[in-house]
Amino acid sequence: MKGKLFLSEPGIACAAGNNAADFWRTLTTGSQDGLVKVKTHSGRDFFAAKIYDGALKKTKARYDMRVIQIEDAALEQIAPAVNAAKKKYGAARVAVCVGCCDNGSEFSVAGHREYFEKGAFPKNYSLEIQSADYPASYAKEKFGLAGPAYVFATACSSSGSAIIKAAQLIQAGIVDAAVCGGVDVASDTVLLGFDSLEAVSDQKTNPFSAARSGITLGEGAAFFLLSKDKGLVELLGWGESADASHMTAPLADGSGALAAMKEALAVSGLDASKIDYVNLHGTGTKLNDSMEAKAVSEAFGQICAALPCSSTKPMTGHTLGASSAVELAACYCSIVNNDGAAPDKIKLPLHVYDGDYDPELPRLNLIGRETKFNKEINVCMSNSFGFGGCNVSLIIGKSNG
Repeated sequence: MKGKLFLSEPGIACAAGNNAADFWRTLTTGSQDGLVKVKTHSGRDFFAAKIYDGALKKTKARYDMRVIQIEDAALEQIAPAVNAAKKKYGAARVAVCVGCCDNGSEFSVAGHREYFEKGAFPKNYSLEIQSADYPASYAKEKFGLAGPAYVFATACSSSGSAIIKAAQLIQAGIVDAAVCGGVDVASDTVLLGFDSLEAVSDQKTNPFSAARSGITLGEGAAFFLLSKDKGLVELLGWGESADASHMTAPLADGSGALAAMKEALAVSGLDASKIDYVNLHGTGTKLNDSMEAKAVSEAFGQICAALPCSSTKPMTGHTLGASSAVELAACYCSIVNNDGAAPDKIKLPLHVYDGDYDPELPRLNLIGRETKFNKEINVCMSNSFGFGGCNVSLIIGKSNG
């Protein structure tokens, strides 16, 4: 990898917490308070990880909608870092890379309903509300940036792809810094769409359990400033792969996920034994958990039995396009909050499930309340595997200068 790249402290807004401290507390206590029952317009109700409405504020966006309010809540937390980079490098030298899949559906659904009823859209409706680029345009407008801006929609790996593109833009000399991460909402469109695929669980998600029955959807945002300016945590490596075998399902043998992990290790220049914690994609669906267990087991071989792993989705919900960034934030917190800690004092995100591990899967070392750790947490891997096999693996580590 050419030159060191550093991540700022993340800005976070999700059902597990609306700042890094609260987020970390939720992950390490295993609280599922953010997972609540919601009722859709169809009458169907689901568990979903929702941000308390009172935690969101109106914005100065041209289209002030829920997805933008969530994005803004996370962006506000990294504003000092972004403004410092803008001052140092210039507005044209700061990029924006956002992962997002569902933009403005609460306006677009209502707008189209009125169109079909009255033959015209509401006067305040614009197609830009649901355009893919708007979350990136909003971040540019918020900070007065003039660099390139992109939105990535590769399903659950979207914000991982955004972070990788941010790194590539800096390495290519196109920009000096990038606002990168993702945001998504748990809208009726999302809930009912996933339900039509029979992927949503009637219960809170239960990843890697023999009784797992699907995902719990969620909403949230996580953003970082990525730059060459020294920070506490480095982006060490990344890997992407594409299964291209099915519209929604990954390759059952886990080979696509494995390829992404191997590439991330190769880019980082690290041996698998150097990874101290893996944040699993861990959706709780039959196929994802099966193929991921196979891939992780093969990637780490004999050390897999002792490698601490967890899925944070039982506390955050599956935040879709934001999930890769939200889970990288969990890795960031795992590094900085355990800096210098003795093994018996280490805390990591718990793996909250019923404890009945699926015996048909290769065994993973899922973190429970009694899990013991045998070394410091300096390097973490985060996995995100999207619809159709869009796979991303990211590796970050404690900065050593």
